[in-house]
Amino acid sequence: MPNYRRLYIEGGAYFFTVVTYERRPLFADEDTVLQLKQAFRHVKAQLPFVMEAIVVLPDHFHAVWRLPPGDSDYSERWRRIKYRFSLQFEGLSSCSSSRRRRREKRVWQRRFWEHILRDEEDYRRHLDYIHYNPVKHGYAVAPREWPYSSFRRFVQWGVYSPDWGESMPHSLQGLELE
Repeated sequence: MPNYRRLYIEGGAYFFTVVTYERRPLFADEDTVLQLKQAFRHVKAQLPFVMEAIVVLPDHFHAVWRLPPGDSDYSERWRRIKYRFSLQFEGLSSCSSSRRRRREKRVWQRRFWEHILRDEEDYRRHLDYIHYNPVKHGYAVAPREWPYSSFRRFVQWGVYSPDWGESMPHSLQGLELE
């Protein structure tokens, strides 16, 4: 069994990738995306964090969070978000004994991927990655076309121009992420 260790930094900014079980396109449906948003809101009311950026694609999503000072427990937040969202999938019971022991449904891949954002350049590169992701996967010609993204908010703030991402951004060339 792998000895995987996560890095927990109080008040840290993190990039996350969360994937559905067997890459099922759960978020191809607008209602399901809204239910995911509700799960986020519910958990944020209990365990605050700032969702700085997000993109939701049919079978996975990426997000950048900033945790409050003195708090580093993003794992508990993800556990609650996944649980809250999964409540709507009563019919998706699990076959494997491992999933039964953990009371997991076939909604999410068991783990998520996290990356601590080390500096402004790293932060900006991951923001670009998030917002360009629908283009990378062929769901949109430009980031502005994808409805489930924080891209428009960043255009309003002047971080991106409306036509940003019509071609591969220089900041992403050579970057290999999900």
